[in-house]
Amino acid sequence: MYKWLNERLDLDRFSKKFLRKAFPVHPTYFFGEIALFSFIILVITGIYLLFGYEASSKLVQVGPKHLPAAYASILAINAQPLGMIIRYVHHFAAHLFLASIMLHLLRVYFSGSFKKPREINWWIGLLLLGSAIFASFSGYLLPYDAFSVTATNIGYYLASQVPWIGHSLANFIFNGAFPSPGVLPRFFAYHVVIMPLIISLLLGAHLIVMIKQKHTQPKENKENYKGSILGIPLWPQQTTIMIFLFLMTFGLLFIIASFYPVHPSQYFGPPTNSTPMVKPDWYFLWIYGLLKIIPNTFVIHLSKSAVIDPESIGGIIIPSIIMLFIVLVPILSKSNQQAYYMETPKSYPVRFAFGIAFIAFFITLSIIAYQENIGLSIALSRILVFLIPIASWVVSYLLAKAKNKQ
Repeated sequence: MYKWLNERLDLDRFSKKFLRKAFPVHPTYFFGEIALFSFIILVITGIYLLFGYEASSKLVQVGPKHLPAAYASILAINAQPLGMIIRYVHHFAAHLFLASIMLHLLRVYFSGSFKKPREINWWIGLLLLGSAIFASFSGYLLPYDAFSVTATNIGYYLASQVPWIGHSLANFIFNGAFPSPGVLPRFFAYHVVIMPLIISLLLGAHLIVMIKQKHTQPKENKENYKGSILGIPLWPQQTTIMIFLFLMTFGLLFIIASFYPVHPSQYFGPPTNSTPMVKPDWYFLWIYGLLKIIPNTFVIHLSKSAVIDPESIGGIIIPSIIMLFIVLVPILSKSNQQAYYMETPKSYPVRFAFGIAFIAFFITLSIIAYQENIGLSIALSRILVFLIPIASWVVSYLLAKAKNKQ
């Protein structure tokens, strides 16, 4: 059979070119693979949920009660054998997908692997992160319980704060003023069709560019192995590791889902006029903390239709500026060295310090989001959000410089 196929498809050439591709053996390289596996798990569990979900806010009778159809379908899924666990696996896989993309981007940043000729994959990775965040946000509304509707309404309000075009943009994304009757079908289309398609295309583009450019290598390979690409071949060694990693990821998600239930829709109940206490998920928590420390009196009227207030500053302007700097990282980090080999932090202490300060900034804001729970005053929070990143930058820079002298 192999001989017959080989004569027609030239499998030997395919095996030599692709199946013998060398993969470096290093734990940090698995972040990208975990992101891919998380997306596959999201698709598998999403297909299961798709058969029982109804994307409609119309009222249906469930026993003596009238409930939104979407909410009633979630309760029906929960009542199925393994239905609730699969919902939770889908939930945690989304979080793992985002976390692994972020960790992968951090590895690329700290190792300098975003430099020429790898800028394209850096930007593809950022588009992938943004698409994953929006996919998670669009799925947040689908249970259509009191918690998810309140959280999505906050997103609508922040989108409406974009100067000049805010209300038009928000009404376009949400299919009218939230909660409009058409918002659930619109978000269902985002979550099930549009964003998975975009993510699949970006993952494919990312892998194609990576295969074309090959993995970055440890710097010692340049001196010791004359620039050879070192690693294990895709088949069978790397494939075996990938299968094991996929099964382990799936298994761990099932274990977590079994022992740590999240977002119990039956507890929150269907949407009501009352507003439950809502805090965003961890990837939006820093924005929530940022909104807390911006003074309420800070308002600038640009025109009748454009007002810059604390919500637009913390929810739109500052996140956009931060994202712009992240996009420009390959351009701002000037170097004559092409990133075929990984760099160490001590070689570029300024870049290393900015990376650590960036992480400290987000962690600090995420903690500030809970300032009322931990007894942290707003005045102290405003000091810490500047002091901690600056101190982190100085300490990181000095440590990198000290190691560079050794």
